[in-house]
Amino acid sequence: MTSIESIILEVPDPAAAEHFYAAAFGLGDRLRVRPGDAPTSGFRGFSISLVVAQPSTVDSLIGTAVHAGARTLKPAKKSFWGYGGVVQAPDGAIWKIATSAKKDTGPATREVSDVVLLMGVDDVKASKQFYVARGLAVAKSFGGKYVEFDAAGSPVKLALYSRRAAAKDAGVPADGTGAHRIVIIGAGEPFTDPDGFAWETTSRTGADNARAL
Repeated sequence: MTSIESIILEVPDPAAAEHFYAAAFGLGDRLRVRPGDAPTSGFRGFSISLVVAQPSTVDSLIGTAVHAGARTLKPAKKSFWGYGGVVQAPDGAIWKIATSAKKDTGPATREVSDVVLLMGVDDVKASKQFYVARGLAVAKSFGGKYVEFDAAGSPVKLALYSRRAAAKDAGVPADGTGAHRIVIIGAGEPFTDPDGFAWETTSRTGADNARAL
């Protein structure tokens, strides 16, 4: 398992989720939805970041997401690292839209440079070693605080924070229990990591039948 081909969100109402994500972000095969209503509460342990080229694109994507029904968790604003904001989709998934640029260099677009799955884990070092053993190469590592894996041409990148740091980054309390309601699709045998995040392969019927957005 060396790359992420797509992310599946398990949602109570796939038709509504399809409508929302098509209107808000339009990520195509990188994001899919399928029916799922496993009990969950509070912070689900992850957020998904959309990295874009400039502030006007951040504003455009956040604007369409809010118009389609998302709730603002962090209004878009400048910071020392760039410009960005956080919204929560109607299905509960948390999305961060950000850029390292602080000024626009052209008209706003809808183009997303990178999709990053940021997972909040109990032990960053232990989870790092777990994924290294699964074949992922480390691109960036800051002790027990943050790890980013080499995307290796993957449509979706993977990064790890501590659960508390991930919740703070998303603008929500760290408390939460139950299912993550997210499935990662990649090559290799299916498995579940130490924090309960499930990986499947495209050969599984559930992954094949999930709807691209």
